[in-house]
Amino acid sequence: MTRTEWWRSAAIYQIYPRSFADSNGDGLGDLPGITGRLSSLRTLGVDAVWLSPFFTSPQKDAGYDVADYCDVDPLFGTLDDFHELQLEARRLGLRVIIDLVPNHTSDQHAWFQEALASAPGSPARARYLFRDGKGENGEIAPNNWKSVFGGSAWTRITEADGTLGQWYLHLFDTSQPDLDWTNPWVREQFREILRFWLRRGVDGFRVDVAHGLVKAAGLPDFTAPVHADVPGGAGSMNEAVDVPYWAQPGVHEIYRDWHNVLNEFPGDQMICAEAWVEPLSKLADWVRPDEMEQAFNFSYLETPWSAESIRTVIDDSLEAFGGVGAPSTWVLSNHDVIRHATRLGMNPPPPQGDGLGPNSPYQVHAELGLARARAASLLMFALPGSAYLYQGEELGLPEVVDLPDSARQDPTFFRHNGTKYGRDGCRVPIPWESAAPAYGFSPSGKSWLPQPFEWGSLARDQQLGVEGSTLELYRSALALRTELGLGLGSLSWIEGYGADVIAFRTGDLTVVANLGTASVELPAGTVLVSSQPISGTSLPPDATAWISAS
Repeated sequence: MTRTEWWRSAAIYQIYPRSFADSNGDGLGDLPGITGRLSSLRTLGVDAVWLSPFFTSPQKDAGYDVADYCDVDPLFGTLDDFHELQLEARRLGLRVIIDLVPNHTSDQHAWFQEALASAPGSPARARYLFRDGKGENGEIAPNNWKSVFGGSAWTRITEADGTLGQWYLHLFDTSQPDLDWTNPWVREQFREILRFWLRRGVDGFRVDVAHGLVKAAGLPDFTAPVHADVPGGAGSMNEAVDVPYWAQPGVHEIYRDWHNVLNEFPGDQMICAEAWVEPLSKLADWVRPDEMEQAFNFSYLETPWSAESIRTVIDDSLEAFGGVGAPSTWVLSNHDVIRHATRLGMNPPPPQGDGLGPNSPYQVHAELGLARARAASLLMFALPGSAYLYQGEELGLPEVVDLPDSARQDPTFFRHNGTKYGRDGCRVPIPWESAAPAYGFSPSGKSWLPQPFEWGSLARDQQLGVEGSTLELYRSALALRTELGLGLGSLSWIEGYGADVIAFRTGDLTVVANLGTASVELPAGTVLVSSQPISGTSLPPDATAWISAS
């Protein structure tokens, strides 16, 4: 029997709140701004929205440093504003997913402040990973772990009496201390956080750093083998590498517990893992029937523009996730990676997290990147499973490369002393109306990151109803995806097109993606949608088409 929970086939749109829509003119997006723009997402054709963090936070890492999990930061509004957003989403038929950040809190969280004020060995300290240092006077960090954002993963504190004291672990910024998930108190707090938002009617959670909560017993040193792909500890990992702070078996007990919490509430609520785990067969452990419902398919996101590579990752994904009864959750862009309209025009792109800037030694082919991005998105929307979109990709927005150093805010940039640009380039506020202040993002014209001049021509009002625009491509594809039930479909490969072409059937639809350098002949039928104009029956390079047999 085919299972039809909404999340199995949904098209889900990621909103990065500070960059989506600003209602009060302070240059930062907010919840009322989102509410006022939700109708545009309904006409785009998505089924749900995922909101990146809007909780109380000092904003050292754009809200992923949470100081209160059960309230809204005044920058974004109030709990009443969130309620109004939900009401509007329900009216429009949109589900609402929120972010949850359980690996770490802000150092301004009351839990951590209490830990700092308490003695070593106290219950308050036991909520986090405090350890004594090595060396004669404890001056050496407890182990050699590195922060994802650069530098040591340990910071030493000054105790209440003014002496140098213990160290605390932070896999990310110093302002983001890691919680100790072996502590039953921590686990109970997060059960209540889940219940708080479920009572408020949210439809699901995206879990930040879902593979990081449990650390290896004893916190042993880690040295990555030379061949291993562990960029700063942040990205994909070779199966043979046992990283003591990623993908430890104990995480699964936590998510089984959360699964039971969701079962306390009626409906089809879901949890999606941000878990940078390789191979896909290992990632599938996160979405076994008694754990999470979805896990982002970062293997797919990171696959190069190669027909053979893409066919392989699709096969591996369908096998791995299907083997545990879960949908594959396809994704090409998000708030942590270079936008795929730029990334696919580079060979190779920078490692995940490095970002792009004025002095990056990488060549960007903008037109090629956009062509491939449109083709890749059209291919993705035809695949069985759920698809995630990142705000602005429906406009064909590229990565913003020329941000001045003075504007940058990503902690990656500062912890690497500017040698890595980080993620600001994919977070620039998106354009709505070409002639409006800040291109419609803010009534005052303010923007927390500067918008490039080119944003005007890419604004939504310049693309809506314009044949061939990226926005209309997305609208057409998402409408057909729903009409034809592609998210719940199946896939059978079509052979005979050559090594540079991906071709498959799903229901009565034939999908052909040409990743080569020469045009290919399309099969007989009606072209329903294509990422590039088609002359006769010839599909140009770097293009995808959907063909109906009727």
